[in-house]
Amino acid sequence: MSESRRPISRLVRSATLNGYVELVESLGRDPHVFMRTVGLDAKLLEDPETLIPRDAARELLEITARATQTEDLALRLAAKRKLSALGPISLVLREEPTPRDALDTLCRYLKLVNTSLTIRVEDAASVVIIREDLLPSPGLAMRQSTELAVGSMFRMLSELIGPHWQPLEVCFTHRPPKDVSAHRAFFGRRVKFDQEFNGLVCMAIDLSRPRGSGDQVSAGFARKYLEAALKDRRESAQEACRQIILALLPGGTCNAQEVARLLRVDRRTLYRQLDAEGLTFSRLLDQVRSDLVKRHLRESDIPLSEVAERLGFSRLSSFSRWFRSLFGCSASQWSKLTADMAAVDERGTESPSRL
Repeated sequence: MSESRRPISRLVRSATLNGYVELVESLGRDPHVFMRTVGLDAKLLEDPETLIPRDAARELLEITARATQTEDLALRLAAKRKLSALGPISLVLREEPTPRDALDTLCRYLKLVNTSLTIRVEDAASVVIIREDLLPSPGLAMRQSTELAVGSMFRMLSELIGPHWQPLEVCFTHRPPKDVSAHRAFFGRRVKFDQEFNGLVCMAIDLSRPRGSGDQVSAGFARKYLEAALKDRRESAQEACRQIILALLPGGTCNAQEVARLLRVDRRTLYRQLDAEGLTFSRLLDQVRSDLVKRHLRESDIPLSEVAERLGFSRLSSFSRWFRSLFGCSASQWSKLTADMAAVDERGTESPSRL
């Protein structure tokens, strides 16, 4: 499929892979071989605004990390990230009065930066919780992509708050690596794995620190450009629904009525919009849950009861019936089969004959 015909949520700016070529070369490997494996050309990385297939970028990070035995590959990429990598929005973020204002602005224009990423900012007394979710890629591991997203957020806030800033907690839903020392060194504190969300917990006072004013004129022009681009960016009904479903599932409040309310349409209109795209709400809900459960079972060690809760099921028995009806086996059977297949695939990926 040509890039112009791909749904926008399946494309990312090539800036996502900034520094990839240099990093892999520093590891003594040929980055072009890895890129050809996933169908990418290094020329696509020359312009950071070039759109490339999201899933190819995610797979590239995973196979590179495995083949080079570099568990912290994504963090090494994130370590070199600067605010300017976000493109025109960086001009606006730098001129916001506080880091929290910059964070809110990033959320507003996020569709223009990364359509497959959702960011939710929650205030809880003296702390702020920043949750980051990536739209799933069916059949692909997403550990490196997730760590790149959280690592990039950490780098952005460090640039806005100060180089010595540290979050209170750094959380990932996937299992820990064999060696966590690189993660601790990058974030400057203990990192938690097998958690309920991916993201950062910060002191509210840190995000409220005043920032000096700079080039307000340039920021004003950039904001006008972003507002115009935001109006031109149209999402399909299913893309908009997927993001809301992801946000609602853990709270157990995900239903068509609530999704329609958040989209500011009535339920019948939502059904019509999805029907025009060849989908029903229940089918879309199953797709999102299916992608999420496969990701949890592959990449984390959390109990099935927690997996069920994160998918919006009030009872483990309800989750088990749903899983068997969709996959034809129990979740534990599926996990074992997938682990066996992954072990075989990993041995093949690391083979010199392939890479």
